[in-house]
Amino acid sequence: MRPVSSAEEVGALLSRSDSSGRRRRSSPVQSASPRPAGCGCGGPRRQSSFRDDVGHAASETYLVTRLTFSLLQYLGLGYRWMSQLLALTIYAILLMPGFLQVLSWFTVGYYYFFSSQVRRSIVYGEQPRNRLDLYIPKDINRPCPVVAFVTGGAWIIGNFPQGTIGDMVSDASQGISYVCNNIASYGGDPNRIYLVGQSAGAHIAACALIEQAVKESSGQSISWSVTQIKAYFGLSGGQTFADVLQQAGAQAKLQLYEGKTHTDIFIQDPLRGGRDPLVEDVLSIIHVDDEITQEKIALAPAPRRLVFEWQLQLARRISPF
Repeated sequence: MRPVSSAEEVGALLSRSDSSGRRRRSSPVQSASPRPAGCGCGGPRRQSSFRDDVGHAASETYLVTRLTFSLLQYLGLGYRWMSQLLALTIYAILLMPGFLQVLSWFTVGYYYFFSSQVRRSIVYGEQPRNRLDLYIPKDINRPCPVVAFVTGGAWIIGNFPQGTIGDMVSDASQGISYVCNNIASYGGDPNRIYLVGQSAGAHIAACALIEQAVKESSGQSISWSVTQIKAYFGLSGGQTFADVLQQAGAQAKLQLYEGKTHTDIFIQDPLRGGRDPLVEDVLSIIHVDDEITQEKIALAPAPRRLVFEWQLQLARRISPF
């Protein structure tokens, strides 16, 4: 569909609308009036009226759509932006059945707001949104390994434009500091803390680690140490970062998963159900010295499928991410 190129064309389109009064429309009174029995004209005329109504609705929809796109273009929203928005809408519709099941009140909402295993909105800094959530396992008879997770969000979700990238790194560092210094009181093992970041969160977490290493090497005052982090997982980010770390002498491994897109690991794969190789790889590193937990993970039932495979494949093709 091409945009309206000028104000004259917009006016030409508007002149074809009903406001001019020249377009013929069937009257509701006429279409509802009784017809003589047996005249044989009722059926064809009703069909013709129905076709007219459908054609009229289609033409009006086409007109409104063209005018909408023209308005958006006039406001500076180009086709690329509009196509991305359309792709996002279709993407969400395709996966909506799975989202509704995952986000139902009785599965996530109830657990998050009422479970004793969730500590919500723990303050770790001075800024209004310096809050974190803690998820406590049922069995805390012995110290448990800890995962500090930094979520993604294109560097905008959470505190932009109130905060810059530097502010985000500072916030993440403060959150890591809280975990390192307080997790023992929640049953966590301060000697087994793993830092995980996804997408933008992987970048921010890596920056927090590097910034902390620079502070330590220069003798600055610190509230936590990089030595307290047993391993760092950068998901959906850092293919070239791993190479740089290896060249600098650090232990780093790049693991690629064939056919995975940027959103598979946190959207498509959970909706697909079954075993997740990435999750199992991460857990195998976290529980490398815990054979009992490894056995429990291996025997745990696989998550069920929430949407059909054709929906996932189609959503992947049109994904705007």
